[in-house]
Amino acid sequence: MSFLKIQVNKSAKRKRIEDKAVSRRYSGLRATTLGFYAKHIFPRLLDWSLGSPEMGKYRRKALDHARGRTLEIGFGTGLNLPWYPDEVTQLTVFDSENMLPELVEKRISQSSIPVTRLQLDASGHLPFDDHSFDTVVTTFTLCSIENLPAALSEVRRVLKPDGRFIFMEHGRSDSSQIARWQDRLNPIQKAIGVGCNMNRRIDDLIREAGFEINSLDRFLMPKTPRLLAEMYRGIATINE
Repeated sequence: MSFLKIQVNKSAKRKRIEDKAVSRRYSGLRATTLGFYAKHIFPRLLDWSLGSPEMGKYRRKALDHARGRTLEIGFGTGLNLPWYPDEVTQLTVFDSENMLPELVEKRISQSSIPVTRLQLDASGHLPFDDHSFDTVVTTFTLCSIENLPAALSEVRRVLKPDGRFIFMEHGRSDSSQIARWQDRLNPIQKAIGVGCNMNRRIDDLIREAGFEINSLDRFLMPKTPRLLAEMYRGIATINE
């Protein structure tokens, strides 16, 4: 009996070791697959879906209020560049990812505004002095910043006291029925959208960070599933 027990224990131990090895291989394959998707496929999907002429009209309307020294957080593939007005004198942009670098460099080279590009995590401390910028811009960015309160706190710090925070974001629906579905499906959206949340109440989060929203347009983005179409476009200033 003792011999059989030893053999069973050895078999069970060997099975656990084999299972762990398979799990490690699967995890490595999954990480590689997700990394390839996030680096090569998702940026192209993002550029295609958010780069239409119709979307350009929305960008132009939002960015028309940008002035002076401007900071753009979540630069992505540079889709905002053609829509900045002449009143922007200097543009500093950053993103946590280096998306489609050749395409981005081409867009920067075609811009009439001097552009400084950095790779930074928006959730961390930004390497800029207090009250450095006349305008801070985010478009389709606040949905994916992991520590959004910390990021908005940094926006408030680097913005001049009389500066403007311009935002155009998608987020939580005012419809309770749609919002419930956003909550249910958000884990899937985060995976497909590489960290993008579709259920954040953008205006409340901005106010909670110490801003006063001076103007806010709520509308549905055309030709987009309702869960992702709920838009917040506005201008906020520091609430003293």
